[in-house]
Amino acid sequence: MRTGEPLPALGDVLAALGTGVWHWDTASGLVTVDAVAARLLGLPSEEATLTEAQVRARFHPVDWNEITGIIQLAVAEGTLAEVRIRIMDDQNQVVRVVRSRSKPSFDAERKSYVLTGTLQEVTEPAPGTPAARSAVTGDWRRSREAFLLDAGRALAEARSTEEVLRVAANLSMPGFSPDGLAVFGVAGDRLTIIGHHGHEPGADSPFYMPLDTDYPAAEVVRTGRAVYISSPEQYSSRYPLTWPLAQRFGRQSWAFLPLTASGRTMGAWLAAFTYPVAFTPDERSVLTTVARMLAQALSRAGTAETEKALTEGLQRSMMPKLGPGIPGMDVTARYVPTGGGLQVGGDWYDVIPLPGGASRTAAGGGRFALVIGDVQGHDVRAAGLMGQLRIALRAYASEGHRPDAVLARASRFLHGIGEDPTEMRFATCLYAEVDPGTGVLEVARAGHPDPVIRMADATVLTRPTAGGLPLGIDPDADYPTTRLILEPGETLLICTDGLIETGGHDLDTGWQRLREILERHRGTQEELADALVQAVHGPSSHHTTGPLADRREDDIALLLLTRQGGTCDCGADETVPPPVRRTALTVAQAEPERVGIARQQLRELLHDWPSDDQVDSAVLLLSEMLTNVLVHTDADALLLAEITDGGDGRRIRVEVTDTADDLPHRRRPGELASSGRGLLLIELLAHSWGVAPRGRGKSIWFELYERKDADGPG
Repeated sequence: MRTGEPLPALGDVLAALGTGVWHWDTASGLVTVDAVAARLLGLPSEEATLTEAQVRARFHPVDWNEITGIIQLAVAEGTLAEVRIRIMDDQNQVVRVVRSRSKPSFDAERKSYVLTGTLQEVTEPAPGTPAARSAVTGDWRRSREAFLLDAGRALAEARSTEEVLRVAANLSMPGFSPDGLAVFGVAGDRLTIIGHHGHEPGADSPFYMPLDTDYPAAEVVRTGRAVYISSPEQYSSRYPLTWPLAQRFGRQSWAFLPLTASGRTMGAWLAAFTYPVAFTPDERSVLTTVARMLAQALSRAGTAETEKALTEGLQRSMMPKLGPGIPGMDVTARYVPTGGGLQVGGDWYDVIPLPGGASRTAAGGGRFALVIGDVQGHDVRAAGLMGQLRIALRAYASEGHRPDAVLARASRFLHGIGEDPTEMRFATCLYAEVDPGTGVLEVARAGHPDPVIRMADATVLTRPTAGGLPLGIDPDADYPTTRLILEPGETLLICTDGLIETGGHDLDTGWQRLREILERHRGTQEELADALVQAVHGPSSHHTTGPLADRREDDIALLLLTRQGGTCDCGADETVPPPVRRTALTVAQAEPERVGIARQQLRELLHDWPSDDQVDSAVLLLSEMLTNVLVHTDADALLLAEITDGGDGRRIRVEVTDTADDLPHRRRPGELASSGRGLLLIELLAHSWGVAPRGRGKSIWFELYERKDADGPG
């Protein structure tokens, strides 16, 4: 060709070089080829428009499956898509190998790829040459897919940044495994290193550098594109300023890939090799996929660690420390947030020193209050309201108000801070004022579960207490106070409904689950608290699911209060057996429904009594005695039931006291009489009984003996 002559047409040049042109639009499914490309595909040498099926029939099946991944990789990296394709004849024999080079693009509206490129016949390079590439086979493809599945599963299961880095360090890629890994992060305008593997200690210090540094990882973070370096010569010529940082590690090839999550480049991943790697499209595809999974795993781990830190901070600020021990008392608390989300909700507990208690604590008698509650909801607003309500309760208690007044003021406070009437929240709460010296508890309850007493011999009683509406519903609500006595060796349990109902239980089945734990546990109080939580959130071997399968999970807060001791000082008369179990209950004239509660209390007290007939007899006689007081007097009835051990067997003594002066007497009721049989039943069923004046009023009592050889009723 002479100087000044026009250049030949591009098509003529490509044809002279044996290079064909093809155009593929995945949206239409059509492939256009020129004459040279058609000949290379084993078709007549003429321009043609083919369907994808016609082209696919000429490609090796494995190679066709690789093309889509290589195109996606090239679009993601902004590079050319280069792939070797084996052309097959009608007998499924390889007739030639062609190399395709194209510049693909992605059409977001049609969600399709469009590429125009060249086809040229090539020969497979000899093994060991820099451009060497093993032929793509079905075995290699299966091993790669298996590796990616295993890597994805392992990274998905990692729960912390440390675990993600450990998984990444142990990845064994098919055919080319790096021996040096590093994960870079971004802090402001600087590149930092999150973790590394295969480098000596201290190797991360030089990587704390500005993002505008001429360093591959910094370039990846700036541009969002991968950098592949196949040889030390290529590294030193491309990044001469930072080459000394990499030279001392003795590596031969490097891959720097962006870590992208939610469209944001959060860092870079370095994979370094001690042998030359050509970084073929297949190898780049594997590295890119691992980098994407690694970025997602690091993002999840970072989010989880941030939420955990926030949760722990909220808990530390909202949940009190129990502080120094209370003389004569042991206090244990637990808080377990519900699974998922922010891991914080509206449950709380508190231990509040009461006015004057601090000065008396040294002497062993300072009063304090136990508070436990649950604000409606499991979100940040519930946690915020919980913090406000806890502070308000502390303030009212510190002013010296009685339990009923503390809850009444707290209810007005919660009702008053509601900004939107449609989003008003309420809270259940139990407030107990405790006197460590006497074991007296004055309890006020606002829609909260009743307290439970675990006696010294592990008998469990639910203590019904008077209560009012949950806090925040009615600003003028009243909260009556119930007085309980915690005997030496007894433990008080108060908790939120999450401990009872989580796991598909209702109040009845949930309490039964907890009762079994309380009755059989023989360890320390700390171990008991852990056992109660394990019964709800432990492995399946520790708990059973309740009948309400659709009941959601809930937060858990619990407090255990034990009065130290357990022996009874009986005075000079050592013949009187010490009390083993005891319960007391008042039945007012206006509360006849408490007769049923009294019966249930007696059954719980006699839970291990060997004779069911005696238990039924005791419950029947108690019902008769309480009903007699309510029907024939204007007084309230006080029940005292006590089980003692006389050495030759236990005995149950039930005593009902009232303030009326009229003593009961035996009558002979007619056949149709509706009353008058109470004393006859007592005389028939009890081993002993009696009526005794009590100053102002009287008491009637009966006893049943456990002795198997006892004669008489029962």
